[in-house]
Amino acid sequence: MIRITHGYTTKKYKKKILKLTKGYRGTASNLSTYAIEQLTQSYNYAYIGRKLKKRYFKTLWISRINITTKYFNIQYSFFLNILKKNNIFLNRKLLAYLAYNDLPSFKYLTNI
Repeated sequence: MIRITHGYTTKKYKKKILKLTKGYRGTASNLSTYAIEQLTQSYNYAYIGRKLKKRYFKTLWISRINITTKYFNIQYSFFLNILKKNNIFLNRKLLAYLAYNDLPSFKYLTNI
């Protein structure tokens, strides 16, 4: 029976890991063991960050809409209720864009 070594595969795997961790501080960019640990932690942080990004932008859109509705002397919840009753289905992202960039069209929505 021939003895199989995994030298080539291991070297290729470690080289790939070290390429991904290039620019990390300390031994996380030089030693494969620490690089693997740091890379898994980085992936966890990236996953959490993607979820937090969605949450952050939703609060940003709501605050922009709220500020603009206060400018027109309307409550935020009342404004959304008016839109819902009139079958105007605009998401918060689009409403925030209108509130921030296109004030006349947002004013038209408040007068409905």
